[in-house]
Amino acid sequence: MIDFLARPWRGSALWNALAYNALSVPLCFLISVPIIVLVGLSIGLAVTFVVAIPFVWLTFLVTAMLGSMERSRAAALLNVNLASPHAAPVPGYSWWMRLIKRFTSASRWREIAFLGLALPVFGALGALLLALWALLLILVALPFFVSSLPAHSADFGILRIHSHFPSVVGLVVGVAGLIYVAPQCSIALAALERQTSRWLLGPRSRSALAQKVDELEVSRGAAVDSAEAERRRIERDLHDGAQQRLVTLAMDLGRARERFDTDPAGARQLVDDAHEEAKAALKELRGLARGIHPAILTDRGLDAALSVVLARCPVPVSLSVDLPKRPNAALESAAYFVVAEALTNVAKHAKASRAEVSVVLKNRRLVIEVHDNGVGGAVALDGSGLDGLSDRVSALGGSMKLLSPINGPTILTVELPCES
Repeated sequence: MIDFLARPWRGSALWNALAYNALSVPLCFLISVPIIVLVGLSIGLAVTFVVAIPFVWLTFLVTAMLGSMERSRAAALLNVNLASPHAAPVPGYSWWMRLIKRFTSASRWREIAFLGLALPVFGALGALLLALWALLLILVALPFFVSSLPAHSADFGILRIHSHFPSVVGLVVGVAGLIYVAPQCSIALAALERQTSRWLLGPRSRSALAQKVDELEVSRGAAVDSAEAERRRIERDLHDGAQQRLVTLAMDLGRARERFDTDPAGARQLVDDAHEEAKAALKELRGLARGIHPAILTDRGLDAALSVVLARCPVPVSLSVDLPKRPNAALESAAYFVVAEALTNVAKHAKASRAEVSVVLKNRRLVIEVHDNGVGGAVALDGSGLDGLSDRVSALGGSMKLLSPINGPTILTVELPCES
């Protein structure tokens, strides 16, 4: 019996439920009222259409931010982790197509329903729950101060409690309510709020699958674009570098062959020039091969390969690699090029005096962080090296975050799923 009564008080679930409902009371005014006003204006101005468009856009923008906040609140206090139910934006869509996509999205309207309808209901129920707790606390404390009240009694409308025996009954009722009734009501209301949050704020199983398909299509497109950009880069490097040197080499050797009999000294000079061109072409081909996939990465792993990258960087860089075992070749290659491209940007644009690189395995994710103390202001523009890195990372199911305020510092963080 004692264990049954004490069960709701164990752990943090009861206190989290009270905190969630206490927050719902003011939030139902701060959130629901603006949402209702925005939806009402959007509907009221729908006749004019053009005037309604900014309000519709603003409604979806505000609800997206507030919905994300409510999912975070539910995760913190109701112990329910809800992924965003909205499909990822499709690259290349105009603002009008994005607006239509949002307008026809069921998850967007469920989010609006939660913020405009469910949240006010939770606010009202939360206020009633807090009033119940307050009433029970008053009943427990009443015998100690009822005699100092006017007429030595407390009038609750339908119930009048005066000193002596009735106040003792109120004490018993209050204690029983605090021990069992109020905690059970709090936990039951939290369960209702948790289920409603799952239904209105979380992804449906079918929509989650569709969202995953959309994400895979986007990552596949990014992988194709990245591979095509890499192919064009290799073609350009071969055409502008090694190919031109080899053409010059062939011409010098041809001219030398023609002069062997008539001008041996000139032929020897042409052969010497051809030799230098051959060495330069070989050097460029080695650099190109290193850019495709360095041999040291395959032979000795990520730590050794990154040490070579750091040795070539004109900015002093410290390296920390903490991997219990080697990841697969695709992840190693991605990590290598992330660091190489990031340090190239540091050397070219950051004006930094030092940089730090760390590669660690956390929660089955390969986390790469490149930090420099430069001028900041880095942006992953379309077609830039950072944009290509983002495509490479997305193709592997990872994520890339760039924090680079003006005046620095710049922090590039990449996370890649790692099963090793």
